[in-house]
Amino acid sequence: MSSPTAQLDALLARTPSQPLLALAPMQDVTDLGFWRLMSRYGGADVYYTEYFRVHPDSHLEKYILRSLTQNPTGKPAIAQMIGNDVPSLVRGAKELQQHPIAAVDLNLGCPAPIVYRKCAGGGLLRDIPRIEGLLAGLREAVSIKFTVKTRLGFDDTETIDALIPLFIKHGVDLVTIHGRTVTQMYRDGVRYDRIAEARAALPCPVLANGNIGTHLEAEAVWRETGVAGLMIGRGAIRNPWLFDQVRQHLAGQPVFQPTREDRITYVRELFDAVVNPASTPLDQVHHIKKHLNFFGPEVADAPAFLHDMRRCTTQQGIFDVCARYF
Repeated sequence: MSSPTAQLDALLARTPSQPLLALAPMQDVTDLGFWRLMSRYGGADVYYTEYFRVHPDSHLEKYILRSLTQNPTGKPAIAQMIGNDVPSLVRGAKELQQHPIAAVDLNLGCPAPIVYRKCAGGGLLRDIPRIEGLLAGLREAVSIKFTVKTRLGFDDTETIDALIPLFIKHGVDLVTIHGRTVTQMYRDGVRYDRIAEARAALPCPVLANGNIGTHLEAEAVWRETGVAGLMIGRGAIRNPWLFDQVRQHLAGQPVFQPTREDRITYVRELFDAVVNPASTPLDQVHHIKKHLNFFGPEVADAPAFLHDMRRCTTQQGIFDVCARYF
């Protein structure tokens, strides 16, 4: 069997005719159980782990490592790290390369305040010199592919222009660009035009990320930006058929349209896949809500669905709400 890096190379080689499709890393959401479930629904071409939190006293989180050591998808996995300490990130990268991964990824885009206030994730976009030090240290430590996931900037869309020369200088092998700023979070106004400009300036492949929820949106973003691939997160959480729908649409085939019963079955399978059976029933319900929070755009009365779902305290209550609104 070819190595994960060779698998990724093969996927990238075909991108002029079809985009590489990646599952976005979403903390406490896209875990091993979710990967397993997604692969049963067609799944992505490439899977990114939840981020490993790296600092001087850190150890690679065992529950995230299981996504790599037990990867059930048959597709290449990319291990993502978040942090701002060069020696720690170098140590983490070397440890991760002992596992079956296609690449090591540095997170420069997480918009969670608890992260960016510590000058990690998207917070690093306010400190370009520090980013250069991280890129230099990691490029030397990573013998396989070294990738980066970033936003356009912290509170402006111009920071990406300062990053591009650094990505080139330090030999980054693939860049994923979320077309929003950190302070913008997930609000409207994704700048696909800025992604297209960055793609044209970078010699390495680029993935476009941000607000891709349907196969039609996927095609539009791919053609507008000219990128090698698309990274999809929230859209795939609520619609596990999305990756296959994109493939079907671009191949000129009929696009599968799930029924109400299909969606309800998916929620039941999602519950079984991602909750910890050893946790309390209430904790299980709280965990599934992290996924169901992304279902709004698929529901006709999204505010009412989210209101009722978030107030559920039992598994059956969750299923009843879904049955009522789907």
